[in-house]
Amino acid sequence: MDDFERLRGRLFGIAYRMTGTATDAEEILQDAWLRWQDADRATVRDPNAYLAKIVTNLSIKQLTSARARRELYVGQWLPEPVLTGSGFDELGPLEVVSERESVSFALLLLLERLTPAERAVYVLHEAFAYGYREVAELIGTSEANARQLASRAGKKLSAEGPRQQPVDNAGWRKLVERFIAAARLGEIEELEKLLAEDVVSRADSGGKVSAARNVLVGRDRVARYVSGALQRFGGGIEAHLAEANGGPALLAVGPGGIVAICFIGVGPDGVTDLQFVMNPDKLTFAVAQLSHIEGLPDLTW
Repeated sequence: MDDFERLRGRLFGIAYRMTGTATDAEEILQDAWLRWQDADRATVRDPNAYLAKIVTNLSIKQLTSARARRELYVGQWLPEPVLTGSGFDELGPLEVVSERESVSFALLLLLERLTPAERAVYVLHEAFAYGYREVAELIGTSEANARQLASRAGKKLSAEGPRQQPVDNAGWRKLVERFIAAARLGEIEELEKLLAEDVVSRADSGGKVSAARNVLVGRDRVARYVSGALQRFGGGIEAHLAEANGGPALLAVGPGGIVAICFIGVGPDGVTDLQFVMNPDKLTFAVAQLSHIEGLPDLTW
């Protein structure tokens, strides 16, 4: 097997964690493959490091240009979901907590706080266990600077508050089922009981479908928004349990296919955050994944 194909999953994992979008990750891999075809293989002593370096630096370049474009993005920008679990191996093995956390939607959102260089160091060291000397070689800096970048990244992420705890899927499912039922029936008071006081809701539509363009905070505002949206636009939409980015998620499926992927964070006081990915462009990768299994995930939790 060609070295590139042997390493494809790992390379996609680096690019996806770096950019937060599967579409960009695929484009980066295409560019990296072309460069690999032009390389003088006889001079490549370590294909793993050589290809990781290409993908990392292409990701840094892509992320730098993407940041400028996002200033013009309509509404809230959220990462692009990738389905995981049985039947989906695009992100590689996610068998332990640390592996799932490295692709979690919450972490990808936090990583947007980092500079491209800080993000590269964090991803390579934390998700792929590269030593700081190896990281320095991959991004073209000194080991001391790599350590400094890692320290800055850690401080920025820590400042955002404690990481989410591992999710109890069964408990998550029960709470979310109650949440959906109350929202569909327009039971605002019941819905508010399920929401944390400072619950946050974000929707990424890219201006292509109807959704709130600003962040909503507080149980009253969020309850009324979610209930109102389902009352107005929820006809014919069914919610299906799924696993995405290593954790539980909801697929909102209409007659024409997936219309949203929703990540629902929960805590001791109820639902803490709602992240709705509704931009059709950001659903194409998940749609393609489902086409490979010819249906929707069959989850039992």
